[in-house]
Amino acid sequence: MTTTAAPDHFTTLPDEQTLAATVTALEEHGFSVEVADDLDGARKAVLARIPHGSSVMTNTSVTLAETGIADAVNGEDSPYESARNKMFALDFATQVQQMKAIGGQPDYALGSVHAVTRDGTLVIASASGSQLASYAWGAANVIFVAGAHKLVPDLATAQRRIYHHSLPLEDARAQAAYGQHSQVGKILEIHTELPGRIHVVLIRQQVGF
Repeated sequence: MTTTAAPDHFTTLPDEQTLAATVTALEEHGFSVEVADDLDGARKAVLARIPHGSSVMTNTSVTLAETGIADAVNGEDSPYESARNKMFALDFATQVQQMKAIGGQPDYALGSVHAVTRDGTLVIASASGSQLASYAWGAANVIFVAGAHKLVPDLATAQRRIYHHSLPLEDARAQAAYGQHSQVGKILEIHTELPGRIHVVLIRQQVGF
């Protein structure tokens, strides 16, 4: 599934001044940031930061899929220890706590965000919240990859983006993939972080929800 043709204003890419100001705000809040020109550049930027042999959790994300990051981590020839593969080899009915430990405490948690505010806050919505614990605390390192069209002026606009743009697209994806509707069960706002833990790769391209 691709989202590059979504028609509403939440898919508009920012001008360079807005992008630069947002990068500065994120850095002031303890996040490291780099800007990639395209999906290939984003994939290379992410993988270059992860030492071979690290345990890596790729959380469900259209962005990780479309950039090829998910396949690079979870494929048979991957140089990484796929926490996702290890987690889903277990039985959810009887080993759910072990699954949570594997997915929630990797060396690197990878994912995307649904909005980035101009003053440097990262906003992530989730149906179950399964990925949020690793982002907030559990993972030693977190890398977020997001299209620059996810930049928004403020938290109020971030909420509108989640409910009026991201949720309808994710709901359609969930119905096609799982035969069930999605929902916004939990929302995480990351306002600041100790330097060195969270890295953000922004892409000058529409990708993901």
